[in-house]
Amino acid sequence: MLERDQPLAIYMEGNAIGFPAKMGHGVIRYSPNPIACVIDSTRAGQEMRTLASLPRAVPIVSSVGEARALGAEVLVLGTAPGGGLVPPEWYPAIDEAVAVGMSVLNGLHDRLAPRYPNLAPGQWIWDVRVEPPGLQPAEGRARFLTNRRLLMIGTDMAVGKMTSGLEIHRVARQRGIKAEFVATGQIGITVTGRGIPLDAIRLDFAGGAVEAEVLRYADAELVVIEGQGSLIHPASSANLPLLRGAFPTHLVLCHRAGQKSLRRSEELIIPPLREVIQLYELVGEACGVFPRPKTVAVALNTFETTATEADEACRAIEGELGIPCVDPVRHGADRLVDAVMA
Repeated sequence: MLERDQPLAIYMEGNAIGFPAKMGHGVIRYSPNPIACVIDSTRAGQEMRTLASLPRAVPIVSSVGEARALGAEVLVLGTAPGGGLVPPEWYPAIDEAVAVGMSVLNGLHDRLAPRYPNLAPGQWIWDVRVEPPGLQPAEGRARFLTNRRLLMIGTDMAVGKMTSGLEIHRVARQRGIKAEFVATGQIGITVTGRGIPLDAIRLDFAGGAVEAEVLRYADAELVVIEGQGSLIHPASSANLPLLRGAFPTHLVLCHRAGQKSLRRSEELIIPPLREVIQLYELVGEACGVFPRPKTVAVALNTFETTATEADEACRAIEGELGIPCVDPVRHGADRLVDAVMA
C-alpha cells in the first residue's frame, strides 16, 4: 500500500484552511511522506506554511494535472465533509487522478475501491475506514495491564486529541520511554500506518477492537490512545468503547482556547472543565466497578490566539484546575509527558 517515499497530493478543494481541513493538516504535519502539493483552486499560488501555520511550505495548485506534474503519486482526500461521505463534486478529480496513474488514499466512509476495479500494477485504492477482520467483543482485559495507558479526551470534536497524543508520543520516545500510539481515526492511521477506524466498526466489536490494539502493546511503558469526539457531543459514539477497551490509567483533556459551545451545535454549552473531567472519570470508573482514571493535564488548542493570549489562557486553566496546561504544538509536550509519567 502506501510507501514512505511516495509523494502525496492532498485534495482540499475550497478547504485548505478551516474546520474541515483537519485531515490534510494532520498529514502535512505528521506524515513521513514527501508532500508534493495541496490541491485547492480557490487558493492556488499560496503555500500552507504561511496560510495555516504548518511546518512545511507545501505549494497549493489548482488541479490534479498540476499535482501530477509536480511528481505526486498518491491523491489524499484531505478534508472532512459533514457526514464523512465523498461529495459528488469530488469524483471528477478522483477519476482524473486514477486515470493518470495515481493511487488514492480515502479516509471517508464511502468506499472507492469498487469504483475502480481495473487499476494498473502498483496502483491502489486505500479505503481507510474499513472494519478489520477477526474482531471480538471486549472482555475488560486491558485493566489488568501494569503499564500507563493515556487516553486523550475532549470537550468537542476536532480540538486536538490526535495532535496532542502524537506530540506526547514523540516527546516520550525522544526521552527513551518505550511508548506506543494507538490510532483510532483515519488521520492517525494515515500518518502512522496502522490502527483501527473506530467509527467504522460495528458497536458490539468497537470496545474489543480498542482492547486488541492496547493489548498488542502490553510491554510498552506508555500507550497513548487517540481519542474521538466528546462525551458531551450528541453525534459522538466512540467514547465508551475507548474507555472500556483501553481502561486508561491517565487522561489528558483537550480543549480549544476560548470555546464556549460545541462548534456544530452552538446551542450546546460546554460545561466548566472541572465538570467535564469529573464526567470522564466517573464514566471511566462506572460507580467503582473499575479503577478510576486520573486526569493529569490539559492540552489547549491555541491556534486561533496570539502567543500572549495563549500563555494567559494556559495560566488561567492551571490556576483553576491545579494541573499543567500547555499547547503541545506551541509550547511543546514536555510538561504533558512529565504529568503522565510522574
